Amino acid sequence: MASNSTKSFLADAGYGEQELDANSALMELDKGLRSGKLGEQCEAVVRFPRLFQKYPFPILINSAFLKLADVFRVGNNFLRLCVLKVTQQSEKHLEKILNVDEFVKRIFSVIHSNDPVARAITLRMLGSLASIIPERKNAHHSIRQSLDSHDNVEVEAAVFAAANFSAQSKDFAVGICNKISEMIQGLATPVDLKLKLIPILQHMHHDAILASSARQLLQQLVTSYPSTKMVIVSLHTFTLLAASSLVDTPKQIQLLLQYLKNDPRKAVKRLAIQDLKLLANKTPHTWSRENIQALCECALQTPYDSLKLGMLSVLSTLSGTIAVKHYFSIASGNVGSSPRSSDLVRLAQECCYHNNRGIAAHGVRVLTNITVSCQEKDLLALEQDAVFGLESLLVLCSQDDSPGAQATLKIALNCMVKLAKGRPHLSQSVVETLLTQLHSAQDAARILMCHCLAAIAMQLPVLGDGMLGDLMELYKVIGRSATDKQQELLVSLATVIFVASQKALSAEVKAVIKQQLESVSNGWTVYRIARQASRMGNHDMARELYQSLLTQVASEHFYFWLNSLKEFSHAEQCLTGLQEENYSSALSCIAESLKFYHKGIASLTAASTPLNPLSFQCEFVKLRIDLLQAFSQLICTCNSLKTSPPPAIATTIAMTLGNDLQRCGRISNQMKQSMEEFRSLASRYGDLYQASFDADSATLRNVELYPKQQQSCLLISHAIEALILDPESASFQEYGSTGAAHADSEYERRMMSVYNHVLEEVESLNRKYTPVSYMRYFFQKLQSTSIKLALSPSPRNPAEPIAVQNNQQLALKVEGVVQHGSKPGLFRKIQSVCLNVSSTLQSKSGQDYKIPIDNMTNEMEQRVEPHNDYFSTQFLLNFAILGTHNITVESSVKDANGIVWKTGPRTTIFVKSLEDPYSQQIRLQQQQAQQPLQQQQQRNAYSRF
Repeated sequence: MASNSTKSFLADAGYGEQELDANSALMELDKGLRSGKLGEQCEAVVRFPRLFQKYPFPILINSAFLKLADVFRVGNNFLRLCVLKVTQQSEKHLEKILNVDEFVKRIFSVIHSNDPVARAITLRMLGSLASIIPERKNAHHSIRQSLDSHDNVEVEAAVFAAANFSAQSKDFAVGICNKISEMIQGLATPVDLKLKLIPILQHMHHDAILASSARQLLQQLVTSYPSTKMVIVSLHTFTLLAASSLVDTPKQIQLLLQYLKNDPRKAVKRLAIQDLKLLANKTPHTWSRENIQALCECALQTPYDSLKLGMLSVLSTLSGTIAVKHYFSIASGNVGSSPRSSDLVRLAQECCYHNNRGIAAHGVRVLTNITVSCQEKDLLALEQDAVFGLESLLVLCSQDDSPGAQATLKIALNCMVKLAKGRPHLSQSVVETLLTQLHSAQDAARILMCHCLAAIAMQLPVLGDGMLGDLMELYKVIGRSATDKQQELLVSLATVIFVASQKALSAEVKAVIKQQLESVSNGWTVYRIARQASRMGNHDMARELYQSLLTQVASEHFYFWLNSLKEFSHAEQCLTGLQEENYSSALSCIAESLKFYHKGIASLTAASTPLNPLSFQCEFVKLRIDLLQAFSQLICTCNSLKTSPPPAIATTIAMTLGNDLQRCGRISNQMKQSMEEFRSLASRYGDLYQASFDADSATLRNVELYPKQQQSCLLISHAIEALILDPESASFQEYGSTGAAHADSEYERRMMSVYNHVLEEVESLNRKYTPVSYMRYFFQKLQSTSIKLALSPSPRNPAEPIAVQNNQQLALKVEGVVQHGSKPGLFRKIQSVCLNVSSTLQSKSGQDYKIPIDNMTNEMEQRVEPHNDYFSTQFLLNFAILGTHNITVESSVKDANGIVWKTGPRTTIFVKSLEDPYSQQIRLQQQQAQQPLQQQQQRNAYSRF
């Protein structure tokens, strides 16, 4: 019987396996908390973080934490420890606790226990809650009191709590600073406790006076306690305090450089280098020329490679920031040295060919950053040094497949990409070096080198058809086995081939690729290569690869996805037949392409699922279809002027209607309709852009700027409006190209030539075809961001309206949670959430009364900044008109750059406005009072007759 109950609890509590609503899941966990078995209680406690992640709204989190507080109050120390771990894991949800006083009261009751372990766990619990109770004086007093305890466990817990409260509360930091100082300087305090107390001083940055006193104390500690451990802890705390307070950073840099130069202990030197690296990353603008010069001198003088490597890592970090420009800048009134004669360049040149790979990599990075950032004209020697250093490092690391060599190779390849971008005239030599080294490199190095080649070639057209031969020879050689490295190399090298061949692949190239794929590749490798072909515009190759994969998938959704990609590639392949010299077949090519696009969109719709709706892909393809149809209509409209010129009475009709454009016949209306279509398409592309918050920057540029998309649509619509539908030039369009009339003046001849040129250009727009590239976001979503809204009050049944009296206002509370994927904030982060609330009247009930216009509509907008991915706000809504109202809450987000993204979601509830009882009673009394008067008037009217 016991085993059955255990199994039932585990099955019910595992709400991940069976979907339960929030209340049911909480009730199941509460059942475990009230169990008599310690194991079930602990299991229920540790499941709470998963519950918070799934239902992250305050009403559930508040109830759950109150239950956990009860367990903490009455349970044993092991249960208390489990609750502590849950609280620390759920730190971002603590602010959603509504009854903070009651929660803290239950927790704080354990602080009076006789068990020092229980008190220690309580202190750690209070320290974990410091973000929501920073100014609780009873907690402050308990921490100060526990610092004097004779139990080591309790003292360590008090130190932990003191550090957390010092970071959150200025009052506590001011009050505890003297206490910490006395304990550190006291002779009775053990050394290991002093080492734990010193890091608390890093949080004394709330004001300048407090930071200054903490800095003086740390200065005394460094001088008074010269032991290695004390110096290391004090210096690191010194650095963290300076980085937080920002006022003493230059002094801290000088102090660290002084210890790096004068202290003989290698551990202290390593700590100084580590802290200098931290300050170089956080505040590079505070580094002076003298600081960098001192660091260069230390690096030149030290005989230890490990220390030289650390110093060079700091210099390589600084070389990519504004500090290197300060270093090479000429101060006012002083003559600066040229970059070639500086110690920094001399150090980098010496280290480029060092036998230690890490030192050589940092030396090359310093040279590359100096070459790119300094714009002097006489940097030819420096450029050559950078290129030669990169080549030697490439040769060294490409022959070694160890993790250290691969990490160094990544640094060198990143420097190559940066150098090719900053100094384009060096890109050709860099690419030739990479191609030469590809043949003798290890497979792991080849993959990284192919990525580098593709990155450079995407920026600059440096890979020509002449290099395809070397690439194809290498492609034939590499496919000897089916290992993971070989599969990755097949994809990487195929990507470089697609980039190198700007036009369609030749039959020989396609045959070689397909032969290699048939021999050693798996289905996933073939799909990745096909995906790269679609992204690079090689649709003929992509179509054949998608076709080969259709029978190798186990899910119908995957089948429809691959089938849709095949149809899209076939559609784009049809458009490659457009030629600038012959546009007679343009309409047939577009019609053939549209046929395959419609087949593809049907398969794409079938491939979507509720968890993966493919909304971006469907909308992008629909826009592509509508764009091709708009171009087809534009070509037909342009042709109609030749096949169906304006009638002879067109001038009379124009004069009768008072519209000069009617002289051109029906083409004016057709052009106007075409212009509106292109404007509508441009607007829809803009909407797609705004809805793609999680897209990478290349995808967004593709949507916004790709030929024949948003900018092209606007350009065509403006050209039609300005040059064809403009009233001043419309009077000359009747001359057209039919030869029916001749220009009588030079001005008319020029206008006619301009019109003919515009007409020809519009006709040739679709003939100047560039293959569409299916961007990364079409296949792969690297960032995932969604917003989940909760409205209160909310009905139990979504179709059931909420009853509100018409003389009252409805307080609508909108809560939301921002949910992220595995890589939150990869491309952009949410700065604020825009909430728009609007209401519309669905149906009226009762009589119409005179209502102020202000009370008839609700249209409100608020912006809230989420904190720990949670936000909340309220709206006051009027429903003076009796009837059913539809309330719509729509959310959008604003990123750090101020751009608004229409991410959704859109939530709707219904409200039924009812007449208040008092007004209803008065209205009934007035009706009853009016009835006898009306009857008396009727009797008087009858008595006259």
